[in-house]
Amino acid sequence: MKKNIYTLIFISFFSLKSVAQTMGLIQHDSGAIDNGYVLFSPIGSTKTYLIDKCGKEVKEWNSAYRPGQAVYLLPDGNLLRAGNANNTTFISGGQGGVIEKIDWSGNVLWSYSISSNSECQHHDIKPLPNGNVLAIVWDNKSNSAAVAEGRDPSWLSTSLWSEKIIELQPIGADSANIVWEWHVWDHLVQEYDSTKNNFGIVGLHPELLNINFPGIGLANFDWLHMNSVDYNPQLDQILLSSHNFNEIWVIDHSTTTAQASSHSGGNSGKGGDLLYRWGNPQTYNNGLMTDKKLFGQHNAKWITPGLPFEGSIMIFNNGAGRPAGNFSSIDIITTPVNTQGEYNQSLPYLPSVLTWTYEAPTPTDFYSSNISGAQIFENGNLLICAGAKGTFFEIDSSKNTVWNYINPIGATGAMTQGSTPSQNQCFRAEFYPMDFSGFAGYSLIAGLPLEINPLPYTCELDTAIEIINGNTKLNSDLNSFSIYPIPADDFFILRFNNFNLDNSEIKIYDLSGREIFIPLAISNSGIQFDSKSLFSGIYFIFILSEGKISRSKFVIAE
Repeated sequence: MKKNIYTLIFISFFSLKSVAQTMGLIQHDSGAIDNGYVLFSPIGSTKTYLIDKCGKEVKEWNSAYRPGQAVYLLPDGNLLRAGNANNTTFISGGQGGVIEKIDWSGNVLWSYSISSNSECQHHDIKPLPNGNVLAIVWDNKSNSAAVAEGRDPSWLSTSLWSEKIIELQPIGADSANIVWEWHVWDHLVQEYDSTKNNFGIVGLHPELLNINFPGIGLANFDWLHMNSVDYNPQLDQILLSSHNFNEIWVIDHSTTTAQASSHSGGNSGKGGDLLYRWGNPQTYNNGLMTDKKLFGQHNAKWITPGLPFEGSIMIFNNGAGRPAGNFSSIDIITTPVNTQGEYNQSLPYLPSVLTWTYEAPTPTDFYSSNISGAQIFENGNLLICAGAKGTFFEIDSSKNTVWNYINPIGATGAMTQGSTPSQNQCFRAEFYPMDFSGFAGYSLIAGLPLEINPLPYTCELDTAIEIINGNTKLNSDLNSFSIYPIPADDFFILRFNNFNLDNSEIKIYDLSGREIFIPLAISNSGIQFDSKSLFSGIYFIFILSEGKISRSKFVIAE
């Protein structure tokens, strides 16, 4: 995939009062970054934003809901977004309750509610190749039901929230078929009370979950607190992250729902039992505190084929409570799995060492206590979202920071450049390359930065490089048109060489991304623009024609 190249130029004027760059685009190393677009939905906002690597808004979607929490662009260009329905029973971090599909124009195509006194979607969702959606759902259990399954009564408060994973097949505008589901409640073990269900030796059953593992707080009703779900189509398996167990789990998706509730069936022959777990062997009585690897982790996911470390699992290890101090890392592990999806059963589960890890040169300089995520690119770069601070940054394969952006959207909307960012948390940030299929047919033209009163700067695109395939692409043939004179003064002329102007659209923007409207006239030599009203400086011209976008810059003389 060819890349486009940006040059970042910050411009200062002695006549302007000096303002610190506290948000928006902080760093942009031309040629080192992997260009494309970044999607995010600030936790305090009902809006979802798509920005380019220059920190300028390309697209915005509105919703009636704040995020709950994940958001994705689909290959068809639609937005899949979880929303916070403000459920009054399941009051906890990551609360959701509704899943929406929104088209490019902002129309809600599908909205499905999973929010009641007995259940509530939360944290993450995952679009599947077949068009269905996986969702993490809290599953409320009464104290009497928990005691019957072997929960120690002294570790109960008002109720106990279990977890389930459901697969939804969207139907119409507001309905869905639940075509598959898996429940933690069907895969428990306990050695507290031999007269209750699930009694057994915890250390001999790593495929089951100890209902009396304390996690975070003995009487915490949010006992497991799952926070991410991922799917591996090659293995037909699901990857889950449990914050309170400090573990990741793999389960078999090839089962029927009936098999998923049992201990047999599916490709694994193990039904819905855990196929693999990693991060904290204390949870199944096969390790000590010193064996713990994960600390409140988020965003566990398989690295897809074709990317560096393909087939491995990448985890945002938040790092709360590390023995060496609170700091975050991005950890990659290579699981002991064969091509049939079978895991080596030696205990504790391997690996004992990481395949790769990133932490800051001074580890405590990089710490996000909750939420957050990471994503690897073809060139080995990583986009990292330190969600608690609303900061997105990119590192190269040598672990150097090459791009840095601070979300300028807080709980009350856009913040003013120079102020201290606050309440700008983001669950995750998702990167989409220039040739992502969901962009086909749409014009992605950058507008203004999101923050109020942005500092004047330009982030220039090298138009000599093709960036988008499919129905919409940047025309890399700079000979398709020319501009003269350079620099221009009272007028400039746009001359075309073998360029079809039928059904074409011409747009002109200034450095801030604001569209400029000026008089024009068509002559034999081309299109003449009256530029007397323009201030001196750099401008950009876009020509949209036949599914292509051509772009260049021109200068108005002083």
